[in-house]
Amino acid sequence: MFDVIIAGCGPTGAMLAAELRLHDVRVLVLEKQAEPAPEVRIVGLHIRSLELMAMRGLLDRLLAHGRQRPSGGLFAAIPAPAPAGLDTSLPYILGIPQPVIVRLLTEHALALGAEVRRGCAVTGLDQDDDGVTASLSDGEVLRTRYLVGCDGGRSSVRKLLGVGFPGEPARQQWIMGEVELDGPPAPTADPRFHYRPAGAGAYQVVVPAAGLSDRPPTLDDLRQELRTVAGSDLGVRSPRWLSRFGDATRLAVRYRVGRVLLAGDSAHIHPPLGGQGLNLGVQDAVNLGWKLAGEVRGWAPAGLLDTYETERRPAAADVLDNTRAQMELQAPTPGARAVRRLLTELMDIDEVNRRLIGKLAAIDLRYDFGPAPDPVGRRQRDVDLAQGTLYDRLHAGRGLLLDPTGGLTAGAWSDRVGHLIDPAVPSVLLRPDGHVAWAGDDQAELDRQLTRWFG
Repeated sequence: MFDVIIAGCGPTGAMLAAELRLHDVRVLVLEKQAEPAPEVRIVGLHIRSLELMAMRGLLDRLLAHGRQRPSGGLFAAIPAPAPAGLDTSLPYILGIPQPVIVRLLTEHALALGAEVRRGCAVTGLDQDDDGVTASLSDGEVLRTRYLVGCDGGRSSVRKLLGVGFPGEPARQQWIMGEVELDGPPAPTADPRFHYRPAGAGAYQVVVPAAGLSDRPPTLDDLRQELRTVAGSDLGVRSPRWLSRFGDATRLAVRYRVGRVLLAGDSAHIHPPLGGQGLNLGVQDAVNLGWKLAGEVRGWAPAGLLDTYETERRPAAADVLDNTRAQMELQAPTPGARAVRRLLTELMDIDEVNRRLIGKLAAIDLRYDFGPAPDPVGRRQRDVDLAQGTLYDRLHAGRGLLLDPTGGLTAGAWSDRVGHLIDPAVPSVLLRPDGHVAWAGDDQAELDRQLTRWFG
Protein backbone atom coordinates (compact mmCIF):
# COMPACT_ATOMS: atom_id res chain seq x y z
CA MET A 1 0.00 0.00 0.00
CA PHE A 2 1.34 3.40 -0.98
CA ASP A 3 0.83 6.53 1.06
CA VAL A 4 0.17 8.66 -2.04
CA ILE A 5 -0.33 7.86 -5.72
CA ILE A 6 0.12 10.78 -8.10
CA ALA A 7 -1.46 10.59 -11.56
CA GLY A 8 0.76 12.51 -13.98
CA CYS A 9 4.51 13.13 -14.05
CA GLY A 10 4.60 16.63 -15.46
CA PRO A 11 6.16 19.51 -13.50
CA THR A 12 3.34 19.53 -10.93
CA GLY A 13 3.34 15.78 -10.30
CA ALA A 14 7.13 15.49 -10.17
CA MET A 15 7.44 18.47 -7.80
CA LEU A 16 4.70 17.09 -5.54
CA ALA A 17 6.40 13.69 -5.40
CA ALA A 18 9.66 15.30 -4.33
CA GLU A 19 7.94 17.42 -1.67
CA LEU A 20 6.28 14.33 -0.20
CA ARG A 21 9.52 12.34 -0.19
CA LEU A 22 11.17 15.06 1.90
CA HIS A 23 8.83 13.81 4.63
CA ASP A 24 9.42 10.09 3.97
CA VAL A 25 6.00 9.55 2.38
CA ARG A 26 5.78 6.46 0.15
CA VAL A 27 4.98 7.85 -3.31
CA LEU A 28 4.13 6.26 -6.65
CA VAL A 29 3.86 8.50 -9.74
CA LEU A 30 1.95 7.15 -12.75
CA GLU A 31 2.55 8.70 -16.18
CA LYS A 32 0.39 7.57 -19.09
CA GLN A 33 3.01 8.53 -21.69
CA ALA A 34 5.50 5.72 -22.22
CA GLU A 35 8.23 8.19 -23.21
CA PRO A 36 8.85 11.84 -22.35
CA ALA A 37 7.21 14.30 -24.73
CA PRO A 38 9.56 15.15 -27.63
CA GLU A 39 8.31 18.74 -27.95
CA VAL A 40 11.06 21.15 -26.88
CA ARG A 41 8.79 24.00 -25.88
CA ILE A 42 10.44 26.87 -24.02
CA VAL A 43 8.56 27.98 -20.94
CA GLY A 44 9.30 30.66 -18.37
CA LEU A 45 9.84 30.20 -14.66
CA HIS A 46 8.71 33.34 -12.83
CA ILE A 47 10.21 34.84 -9.70
CA ARG A 48 8.12 32.93 -7.17
CA SER A 49 8.81 29.58 -8.82
CA LEU A 50 12.52 30.37 -8.95
CA GLU A 51 12.40 31.18 -5.24
CA LEU A 52 10.75 27.83 -4.52
CA MET A 53 13.43 26.07 -6.54
CA ALA A 54 16.08 27.89 -4.52
CA MET A 55 14.36 26.79 -1.31
CA ARG A 56 14.76 23.17 -2.37
CA GLY A 57 18.32 23.47 -3.66
CA LEU A 58 17.30 23.08 -7.33
CA LEU A 59 17.94 26.55 -8.73
CA ASP A 60 21.53 26.06 -9.89
CA ARG A 61 20.55 22.94 -11.86
CA LEU A 62 17.84 24.88 -13.67
CA LEU A 63 20.00 27.94 -14.32
CA ALA A 64 22.49 25.75 -16.17
CA HIS A 65 19.84 24.95 -18.79
CA GLY A 66 18.00 28.26 -19.16
CA ARG A 67 18.25 31.85 -20.32
CA GLN A 68 17.60 34.73 -17.97
CA ARG A 69 15.72 37.80 -19.12
CA PRO A 70 14.15 40.74 -17.27
CA SER A 71 10.67 40.31 -15.81
CA GLY A 72 9.24 43.08 -17.95
CA GLY A 73 6.86 43.20 -20.90
CA LEU A 74 4.93 40.15 -19.70
CA PHE A 75 1.42 41.54 -19.25
CA ALA A 76 -0.46 41.15 -22.56
CA ALA A 77 2.94 41.48 -24.30
CA ILE A 78 2.84 45.24 -23.70
CA PRO A 79 6.42 46.54 -23.94
CA ALA A 80 7.54 47.70 -20.51
CA PRO A 81 10.83 47.49 -18.64
CA ALA A 82 11.19 45.40 -15.52
CA PRO A 83 10.63 47.63 -12.46
CA ALA A 84 13.76 48.40 -10.47
CA GLY A 85 14.08 47.14 -6.92
CA LEU A 86 11.62 44.24 -7.01
CA ASP A 87 11.28 42.55 -3.61
CA THR A 88 13.36 39.52 -4.55
CA SER A 89 16.93 38.36 -5.01
CA LEU A 90 15.91 36.74 -8.32
CA PRO A 91 14.44 39.59 -10.41
CA TYR A 92 14.20 37.76 -13.72
CA ILE A 93 12.31 35.13 -15.67
CA LEU A 94 14.11 31.94 -16.69
CA GLY A 95 13.37 30.61 -20.17
CA ILE A 96 13.95 26.86 -20.16
CA PRO A 97 12.74 23.87 -22.23
CA GLN A 98 9.78 22.23 -20.52
CA PRO A 99 11.19 18.71 -21.02
CA VAL A 100 14.29 19.81 -19.11
CA ILE A 101 12.17 21.01 -16.16
CA VAL A 102 10.27 17.73 -16.13
CA ARG A 103 13.48 15.70 -16.34
CA LEU A 104 15.23 17.60 -13.56
CA LEU A 105 12.23 17.50 -11.23
CA THR A 106 11.69 13.80 -11.94
CA GLU A 107 15.36 13.06 -11.24
CA HIS A 108 15.03 15.02 -8.00
CA ALA A 109 11.97 12.99 -6.95
CA LEU A 110 13.65 9.69 -7.88
CA ALA A 111 16.79 10.61 -5.95
CA LEU A 112 14.62 11.20 -2.90
CA GLY A 113 13.05 7.76 -3.27
CA ALA A 114 9.85 8.25 -5.29
CA GLU A 115 8.77 5.49 -7.67
CA VAL A 116 7.74 6.44 -11.24
CA ARG A 117 5.93 4.12 -13.67
CA ARG A 118 5.53 5.21 -17.29
CA GLY A 119 2.92 3.98 -19.76
CA CYS A 120 0.32 3.61 -17.02
CA ALA A 121 -2.73 5.69 -16.09
CA VAL A 122 -5.56 5.70 -13.55
CA THR A 123 -8.76 4.42 -15.17
CA GLY A 124 -10.92 3.94 -12.10
CA LEU A 125 -11.02 4.80 -8.41
CA ASP A 126 -13.06 3.99 -5.35
CA GLN A 127 -12.47 5.47 -1.92
CA ASP A 128 -13.49 4.69 1.62
CA ASP A 129 -12.60 5.99 5.08
CA ASP A 130 -9.18 4.33 5.02
CA GLY A 131 -7.91 4.97 1.50
CA VAL A 132 -8.38 4.81 -2.26
CA THR A 133 -8.47 1.80 -4.58
CA ALA A 134 -7.06 2.79 -7.98
CA SER A 135 -7.59 0.73 -11.13
CA LEU A 136 -4.83 1.15 -13.70
CA SER A 137 -4.76 0.96 -17.49
CA ASP A 138 -2.60 -2.17 -17.37
CA GLY A 139 -5.21 -4.03 -15.32
CA GLU A 140 -3.45 -3.72 -11.97
CA VAL A 141 -5.34 -2.54 -8.89
CA LEU A 142 -3.46 -0.61 -6.21
CA ARG A 143 -4.34 0.64 -2.78
CA THR A 144 -3.20 4.04 -1.46
CA ARG A 145 -4.05 6.33 1.41
CA TYR A 146 -4.41 9.36 -0.88
CA LEU A 147 -4.47 9.98 -4.62
CA VAL A 148 -3.66 13.27 -6.39
CA GLY A 149 -4.64 14.05 -9.97
CA CYS A 150 -1.88 15.98 -11.72
CA ASP A 151 -2.91 14.59 -15.11
CA GLY A 152 -3.62 17.77 -17.06
CA GLY A 153 -6.54 19.75 -18.41
CA ARG A 154 -8.33 16.61 -19.60
CA SER A 155 -7.75 14.98 -16.21
CA SER A 156 -9.12 11.45 -15.90
CA VAL A 157 -8.98 11.75 -12.11
CA ARG A 158 -11.16 14.86 -12.13
CA LYS A 159 -13.67 13.18 -14.43
CA LEU A 160 -13.75 10.02 -12.30
CA LEU A 161 -14.47 12.19 -9.26
CA GLY A 162 -17.28 13.98 -11.08
CA VAL A 163 -15.85 17.38 -10.14
CA GLY A 164 -17.27 20.19 -12.24
CA PHE A 165 -14.91 22.20 -14.43
CA PRO A 166 -16.90 25.32 -15.34
CA GLY A 167 -15.60 28.20 -17.40
CA GLU A 168 -15.38 29.24 -21.04
CA PRO A 169 -14.54 26.94 -23.96
CA ALA A 170 -11.95 27.97 -26.54
CA ARG A 171 -13.20 30.66 -28.92
CA GLN A 172 -9.97 31.23 -30.77
CA GLN A 173 -6.54 29.68 -31.17
CA TRP A 174 -2.98 30.68 -31.83
CA ILE A 175 0.03 28.94 -33.27
CA MET A 176 3.19 29.35 -31.23
CA GLY A 177 6.69 28.19 -31.98
CA GLU A 178 10.40 28.82 -32.04
CA VAL A 179 11.62 29.25 -35.60
CA GLU A 180 14.20 30.96 -37.74
CA LEU A 181 13.11 33.99 -39.78
CA ASP A 182 14.67 36.14 -42.49
CA GLY A 183 14.59 38.95 -39.96
CA PRO A 184 12.38 40.66 -37.39
CA PRO A 185 8.84 41.12 -38.78
CA ALA A 186 7.45 44.59 -39.32
CA PRO A 187 4.94 45.79 -36.70
CA THR A 188 1.29 44.97 -37.40
CA ALA A 189 -1.99 46.38 -36.12
CA ASP A 190 -2.93 43.03 -34.61
CA PRO A 191 -1.75 42.80 -30.98
CA ARG A 192 -2.37 39.05 -31.04
CA PHE A 193 0.72 38.69 -33.23
CA HIS A 194 4.01 39.11 -31.41
CA TYR A 195 7.51 37.73 -31.33
CA ARG A 196 10.75 37.97 -29.39
CA PRO A 197 14.33 36.77 -29.96
CA ALA A 198 14.95 33.24 -28.67
CA GLY A 199 18.72 33.04 -29.10
CA ALA A 200 21.00 31.69 -31.85
CA GLY A 201 19.11 33.46 -34.64
CA ALA A 202 15.72 32.06 -33.62
CA TYR A 203 12.51 33.84 -32.67
CA GLN A 204 9.53 32.82 -30.57
CA VAL A 205 6.48 33.69 -32.66
CA VAL A 206 2.81 33.78 -31.68
CA VAL A 207 0.25 34.28 -34.46
CA PRO A 208 -3.56 33.96 -34.44
CA ALA A 209 -4.92 30.91 -36.24
CA ALA A 210 -8.00 30.76 -38.42
CA GLY A 211 -10.59 28.51 -36.78
CA LEU A 212 -10.19 25.79 -34.14
CA SER A 213 -8.35 22.52 -34.56
CA ASP A 214 -7.09 19.61 -32.46
CA ARG A 215 -4.44 18.80 -35.08
CA PRO A 216 -0.81 19.61 -34.26
CA PRO A 217 0.30 22.59 -36.38
CA THR A 218 2.74 22.22 -39.26
CA LEU A 219 5.27 24.63 -40.67
CA ASP A 220 2.91 25.20 -43.63
CA ASP A 221 0.14 26.16 -41.17
CA LEU A 222 2.42 28.73 -39.59
CA ARG A 223 3.44 30.10 -43.00
CA GLN A 224 -0.21 30.54 -44.00
CA GLU A 225 -1.13 32.39 -40.79
CA LEU A 226 1.94 34.64 -41.08
CA ARG A 227 0.94 35.58 -44.65
CA THR A 228 -2.52 36.53 -43.39
CA VAL A 229 -1.37 38.61 -40.42
CA ALA A 230 2.10 39.88 -41.36
CA GLY A 231 1.74 40.02 -45.15
CA SER A 232 4.44 37.41 -45.81
CA ASP A 233 5.72 34.17 -44.34
CA LEU A 234 8.93 36.00 -43.29
CA GLY A 235 11.02 33.13 -44.60
CA VAL A 236 10.03 31.01 -41.59
CA ARG A 237 11.99 27.76 -41.37
CA SER A 238 13.72 25.27 -39.06
CA PRO A 239 11.10 25.04 -36.31
CA ARG A 240 12.44 23.96 -32.94
CA TRP A 241 8.88 23.31 -31.84
CA LEU A 242 5.33 24.28 -32.81
CA SER A 243 2.11 24.08 -30.81
CA ARG A 244 -1.42 25.39 -30.68
CA PHE A 245 -3.13 27.00 -27.74
CA GLY A 246 -6.59 28.37 -27.22
CA ASP A 247 -8.34 30.64 -24.77
CA ALA A 248 -10.30 27.99 -22.87
CA THR A 249 -10.50 29.05 -19.22
CA ARG A 250 -11.80 26.72 -16.52
CA LEU A 251 -11.51 26.23 -12.74
CA ALA A 252 -12.44 23.07 -10.83
CA VAL A 253 -15.36 23.50 -8.44
CA ARG A 254 -13.42 21.61 -5.76
CA TYR A 255 -9.78 20.69 -5.26
CA ARG A 256 -10.51 17.87 -2.82
CA VAL A 257 -13.07 15.09 -2.56
CA GLY A 258 -12.28 12.97 0.48
CA ARG A 259 -8.89 11.35 -0.07
CA VAL A 260 -8.53 12.47 -3.69
CA LEU A 261 -7.11 15.89 -4.63
CA LEU A 262 -6.40 17.86 -7.81
CA ALA A 263 -3.39 20.03 -8.64
CA GLY A 264 -1.96 21.85 -11.64
CA ASP A 265 -3.85 21.81 -14.94
CA SER A 266 -6.19 19.15 -13.54
CA ALA A 267 -7.62 21.94 -11.38
CA HIS A 268 -7.30 24.96 -13.68
CA ILE A 269 -6.64 25.82 -17.32
CA HIS A 270 -6.21 29.19 -19.00
CA PRO A 271 -4.44 30.77 -21.98
CA PRO A 272 -0.65 30.93 -21.58
CA LEU A 273 -0.55 34.73 -21.67
CA GLY A 274 1.98 35.88 -19.12
CA GLY A 275 3.41 32.36 -18.91
CA GLN A 276 1.73 31.53 -15.60
CA GLY A 277 0.39 27.99 -16.09
CA LEU A 278 3.40 25.82 -15.26
CA ASN A 279 4.28 28.17 -12.42
CA LEU A 280 0.80 27.92 -10.93
CA GLY A 281 1.05 24.12 -10.91
CA VAL A 282 4.48 24.02 -9.29
CA GLN A 283 3.25 26.42 -6.61
CA ASP A 284 0.21 24.17 -6.04
CA ALA A 285 2.59 21.26 -5.46
CA VAL A 286 4.71 23.06 -2.86
CA ASN A 287 1.62 24.28 -1.03
CA LEU A 288 0.07 20.80 -0.98
CA GLY A 289 3.14 18.66 -0.33
CA TRP A 290 3.87 19.41 3.32
CA LYS A 291 0.17 19.48 4.26
CA LEU A 292 -0.53 16.08 2.72
CA ALA A 293 2.65 14.75 4.31
CA GLY A 294 1.37 15.95 7.67
CA GLU A 295 -1.83 13.95 7.16
CA VAL A 296 0.12 10.84 6.20
CA ARG A 297 2.62 11.16 9.04
CA GLY A 298 -0.12 11.83 11.58
CA TRP A 299 0.87 15.25 12.90
CA ALA A 300 -1.37 17.51 10.80
CA PRO A 301 -3.81 19.57 12.87
CA ALA A 302 -7.51 19.40 11.99
CA GLY A 303 -8.31 21.32 8.83
CA LEU A 304 -4.72 21.71 7.61
CA LEU A 305 -5.27 19.77 4.38
CA ASP A 306 -8.38 21.83 3.62
CA THR A 307 -6.24 24.98 3.55
CA TYR A 308 -4.75 23.71 0.28
CA GLU A 309 -8.03 24.49 -1.50
CA THR A 310 -8.81 27.66 0.44
CA GLU A 311 -5.38 29.09 -0.41
CA ARG A 312 -4.69 27.78 -3.90
CA ARG A 313 -8.13 27.99 -5.53
CA PRO A 314 -8.36 31.79 -5.04
CA ALA A 315 -4.80 32.08 -6.36
CA ALA A 316 -5.84 30.21 -9.50
CA ALA A 317 -9.01 32.31 -9.85
CA ASP A 318 -6.84 35.43 -9.83
CA VAL A 319 -4.62 34.01 -12.57
CA LEU A 320 -7.67 33.13 -14.66
CA ASP A 321 -8.95 36.68 -14.28
CA ASN A 322 -5.69 38.32 -15.29
CA THR A 323 -5.37 36.05 -18.34
CA ARG A 324 -8.95 36.94 -19.31
CA ALA A 325 -7.97 40.60 -19.08
CA GLN A 326 -4.89 40.01 -21.20
CA MET A 327 -6.99 38.23 -23.82
CA GLU A 328 -9.34 41.21 -24.05
CA LEU A 329 -6.39 43.57 -24.43
CA GLN A 330 -5.17 41.56 -27.42
CA ALA A 331 -8.46 41.63 -29.32
CA PRO A 332 -8.10 43.40 -32.73
CA THR A 333 -11.09 45.67 -32.13
CA PRO A 334 -11.06 49.49 -31.85
CA GLY A 335 -12.24 49.42 -28.23
CA ALA A 336 -9.65 46.86 -27.15
CA ARG A 337 -6.90 48.78 -28.96
CA ALA A 338 -7.96 51.97 -27.15
CA VAL A 339 -7.79 50.26 -23.75
CA ARG A 340 -4.44 48.74 -24.68
CA ARG A 341 -3.04 52.18 -25.57
CA LEU A 342 -4.31 53.54 -22.25
CA LEU A 343 -2.77 50.69 -20.25
CA THR A 344 0.51 51.11 -22.15
CA GLU A 345 0.60 54.71 -20.90
CA LEU A 346 -0.32 53.68 -17.37
CA MET A 347 2.47 51.11 -17.30
CA ASP A 348 4.93 53.99 -17.56
CA ILE A 349 3.92 54.62 -13.93
CA ASP A 350 6.28 52.50 -11.86
CA GLU A 351 3.67 51.41 -9.32
CA VAL A 352 1.30 50.16 -12.04
CA ASN A 353 4.08 48.24 -13.78
CA ARG A 354 5.29 46.86 -10.44
CA ARG A 355 1.75 45.74 -9.47
CA LEU A 356 1.25 43.83 -12.73
CA ILE A 357 4.67 42.13 -12.52
CA GLY A 358 4.01 41.24 -8.89
CA LYS A 359 0.72 39.63 -9.93
CA LEU A 360 2.17 37.59 -12.80
CA ALA A 361 5.27 36.58 -10.85
CA ALA A 362 3.16 35.67 -7.76
CA ILE A 363 5.35 37.70 -5.40
CA ASP A 364 2.41 39.88 -4.32
CA LEU A 365 0.31 36.88 -3.29
CA ARG A 366 -0.95 36.97 0.28
CA TYR A 367 -2.86 34.03 1.72
CA ASP A 368 -5.73 34.83 4.08
CA PHE A 369 -4.69 33.56 7.50
CA GLY A 370 -7.30 35.65 9.28
CA PRO A 371 -6.75 38.96 11.11
CA ALA A 372 -3.00 39.55 11.14
CA PRO A 373 -0.65 42.35 10.17
CA ASP A 374 1.85 42.21 7.32
CA PRO A 375 3.89 40.19 6.55
CA VAL A 376 1.71 37.30 7.80
CA GLY A 377 0.36 35.38 4.80
CA ARG A 378 3.02 36.71 2.43
CA ARG A 379 6.08 34.87 1.21
CA GLN A 380 9.45 35.66 2.78
CA ARG A 381 12.13 36.84 0.39
CA ASP A 382 15.63 35.41 0.64
CA VAL A 383 18.11 36.94 3.09
CA ASP A 384 21.90 36.77 3.02
CA LEU A 385 23.40 35.16 6.11
CA ALA A 386 26.95 34.95 7.38
CA GLN A 387 27.12 31.58 5.60
CA GLY A 388 24.83 31.09 2.63
CA THR A 389 21.28 32.37 2.46
CA LEU A 390 17.98 31.89 4.24
CA TYR A 391 16.62 29.75 1.39
CA ASP A 392 19.54 27.36 1.89
CA ARG A 393 17.98 26.51 5.27
CA LEU A 394 14.69 25.39 3.66
CA HIS A 395 16.04 22.51 1.56
CA ALA A 396 14.53 19.87 3.86
CA GLY A 397 10.98 21.16 3.44
CA ARG A 398 10.42 21.81 7.15
CA GLY A 399 9.04 24.92 8.82
CA LEU A 400 11.61 27.42 10.10
CA LEU A 401 11.55 29.83 13.03
CA LEU A 402 13.62 32.93 12.29
CA ASP A 403 14.92 34.48 15.46
CA PRO A 404 17.19 37.56 15.35
CA THR A 405 17.87 37.61 19.12
CA GLY A 406 17.74 33.98 20.30
CA GLY A 407 14.83 34.74 22.61
CA LEU A 408 12.33 32.37 20.96
CA THR A 409 11.94 28.60 20.79
CA ALA A 410 10.19 26.02 18.59
CA GLY A 411 9.87 23.79 21.66
CA ALA A 412 7.82 20.63 21.15
CA TRP A 413 7.63 21.28 17.41
CA SER A 414 11.40 21.13 16.86
CA ASP A 415 11.11 17.86 14.91
CA ARG A 416 9.02 19.68 12.30
CA VAL A 417 10.32 23.24 12.60
CA GLY A 418 13.93 24.36 12.48
CA HIS A 419 15.30 27.30 14.45
CA LEU A 420 17.61 29.88 12.86
CA ILE A 421 19.18 32.46 15.16
CA ASP A 422 20.77 35.25 13.14
CA PRO A 423 20.63 39.06 13.50
CA ALA A 424 20.06 39.38 9.72
CA VAL A 425 16.64 37.71 9.77
CA PRO A 426 13.21 39.06 10.79
CA SER A 427 11.34 37.54 13.71
CA VAL A 428 8.90 35.29 11.84
CA LEU A 429 7.70 31.69 11.58
CA LEU A 430 7.92 30.26 8.07
CA ARG A 431 5.83 27.42 6.76
CA PRO A 432 7.65 24.89 4.53
CA ASP A 433 6.40 26.79 1.46
CA GLY A 434 8.14 29.96 2.63
CA HIS A 435 4.99 31.87 3.65
CA VAL A 436 4.99 33.75 6.95
CA ALA A 437 2.70 32.14 9.54
CA TRP A 438 3.55 34.43 12.45
CA ALA A 439 5.56 37.60 13.11
CA GLY A 440 6.47 39.35 16.34
CA ASP A 441 8.10 38.59 19.67
CA ASP A 442 5.27 36.99 21.71
CA GLN A 443 6.21 33.37 22.50
CA ALA A 444 2.65 32.51 23.59
CA GLU A 445 1.23 33.63 20.22
CA LEU A 446 4.07 31.83 18.45
CA ASP A 447 3.08 28.62 20.28
CA ARG A 448 -0.52 29.07 19.14
CA GLN A 449 0.58 29.41 15.53
CA LEU A 450 2.93 26.45 15.81
CA THR A 451 -0.05 24.42 17.02
CA ARG A 452 -2.24 25.77 14.22
CA TRP A 453 0.16 24.82 11.43
CA PHE A 454 2.22 21.95 12.84
CA GLY A 455 -0.12 20.13 15.23
